[in-house]
Amino acid sequence: MNEMFVTLGTWNWLIFGIILMALELIAPGVFLFWLGLAALLTGLISFAYTPSWQVQILMFAAFAVVAVPVWRRLARNNATDGADSPFLNKRADALVGRVFTLEKPIVDGTGTVRIDDTVWRVAGPDAPAGSRVKIVQADGARLTVAAA
Repeated sequence: MNEMFVTLGTWNWLIFGIILMALELIAPGVFLFWLGLAALLTGLISFAYTPSWQVQILMFAAFAVVAVPVWRRLARNNATDGADSPFLNKRADALVGRVFTLEKPIVDGTGTVRIDDTVWRVAGPDAPAGSRVKIVQADGARLTVAAA
């Protein structure tokens, strides 16, 4: 085992880094990428400066430990990127406050309204077809309306 560490060289780190990054492609989880990057950095530094195997392992460990907070910070920044489109998976919620024309009259509290290429069921006070209604609430695929 000691012989393996003594022969630890630059190419071994570069190959190890590439293998880790390839494993990331096979089993995505974003964590192996950062360990692969740490191995590549250790290999690149070993090109310029030939440290002992103990220093190489310490460099790899240090880069791997530093990579975790960097990864968390990047993941946190990417998680907030969806803030610019808050209704991405809530199409009905995006309709609240808008005014549309009834396609079919609201009779006994139920009618329909056409929004773009979709017909939505609406609930609200009775109103004739062609009336303008304002959407006041979205509950799944059913919209609650009031006279506009």
